[in-house]
Amino acid sequence: MANLRELKKEIDYRLEEIVFDCDMAICFQPSKEQEIFAIMQEAVALRNALFAKAMHPAEPHNRSLVRKHYAALRKEIVESFVALFEKLSKINAAK
Repeated sequence: MANLRELKKEIDYRLEEIVFDCDMAICFQPSKEQEIFAIMQEAVALRNALFAKAMHPAEPHNRSLVRKHYAALRKEIVESFVALFEKLSKINAAK
């Protein structure tokens, strides 16, 4: 199991990537700024929710449940940020 610090860095890294991509999208499509900004706000809210889940596992004294909690959290991180990137792609693809 990776330590908590690395998990939090991964969450922050993915947030930085989506924010950077949103900034670039705003530069190229300023007419869609409000929609893109909404994705950025959603990403920050997601980051805060994921941090809360990372800091508070369900049963901190049961190693097996903690491992399962963090495995599910890693899967949730990937799926949720992929969904945000897909939303941004749909906005960019729309004319």
